[in-house]
Amino acid sequence: MRSVNLSEYAESAPIRLSAAERDALSESALSLSVKPARGAEGVYTLTPGSVVGAVEIGGLSVTVQPKIGIPALISLACYADSLVRFRDDDFGFAPSEALPDILALALTRFARRAFSRGLLHGYLSREESLYTVRGRIRFADQIRRRFGAPLPAEVAYDEFTDDVLENRLVKAAAARLAAMRLRSAKARAGLGWIAAALESVSPAEFAANAVPEIAFDRLNERYRGVIGLSRLILRRSEFEAQRGAARASGFAVDMIELFQEFATTALREALGASARTLRSDANLPHRVTLDEARRVTLKPDISWWDGNACAFVGDLKYKNIETWGVPNADLYQLLAYAAALDLPGGMLIYAQGERDEGEYQIRHVGKRLQVAALDLSGGLDAVLERVKVLANKVRALRDEARRRRTAAA
Repeated sequence: MRSVNLSEYAESAPIRLSAAERDALSESALSLSVKPARGAEGVYTLTPGSVVGAVEIGGLSVTVQPKIGIPALISLACYADSLVRFRDDDFGFAPSEALPDILALALTRFARRAFSRGLLHGYLSREESLYTVRGRIRFADQIRRRFGAPLPAEVAYDEFTDDVLENRLVKAAAARLAAMRLRSAKARAGLGWIAAALESVSPAEFAANAVPEIAFDRLNERYRGVIGLSRLILRRSEFEAQRGAARASGFAVDMIELFQEFATTALREALGASARTLRSDANLPHRVTLDEARRVTLKPDISWWDGNACAFVGDLKYKNIETWGVPNADLYQLLAYAAALDLPGGMLIYAQGERDEGEYQIRHVGKRLQVAALDLSGGLDAVLERVKVLANKVRALRDEARRRRTAAA
């Protein structure tokens, strides 16, 4: 198999591709820019954007490496989704391992940890037609279906079983990875072990946009790690998706979406705020508009609300501001948010770049725009410590807005 390794936003060297490979890569989940190389027929350059991961198309394997590394990517994604706190040594795999193999090895490690005290069991309600009475008889169904005949009996009962949603999610994630082309014999063996351990669990398939969430308590808390990774695999992978004349399978994560999800979740935890107070752009309490006629709708990435009154607004950007500086368009956007929500200012939060704290005092309108950068490198614990520092700045802006509102009342 031919392998191509790419990095975020970095153009590749010229690569020879068949027409089917070219078309499949152009439409793949990695969202690659595929351009003909000058002076050569059938040769192209590939330029990734913000999407990282791996796809396989026929005999071609393409991997886009995240700048923060695969272990950090998995840790941040699982924390954002399920508040899973993986340790730095949870991903001690060889850097040469392919991404699907790393996911399989990690899933096996966390499954062994979760299953070490036995599989999770729970009660499931069943309705069946049986020749023996079990549980309670469903008399209405018995009369309607059996016309008064005593057997078989329409019964309902609760069964204590390992065929519960948590185990189905793990089994589905293992099956999704097993369907990919794994290079590591250890990874394949690990998925085989999971399949054997969950043999009595019903197979299930989950659409990427319909993976159910799990509420954790003392009974299933030990599953948090393996469930977090299983949800990540199911939400971010595809197998045998038709791409024109070729088929593709793979795993992809948009770093822009991931940064927004992680930063919002981590700030909520650091600030002790709920999803009803520190909100994402998807669950604002009401429509936010810029103009008096309410024709220009705004959707800030993150905002902190006291009921229907906003006390903080911020925008999350996955950009390298050290190289390019803060774009004017980003400042204009934040200024519009602050004006529409009648706030003294707001904050731009970037995912990359090391620079001194920036602040812009806007002329004539009295708005103060702050700029901060959240470094995602290193282990999860280190990143969450940086989030705490950022949270203090967010809290200070919120408190300032509240003081001004109280003084104006």
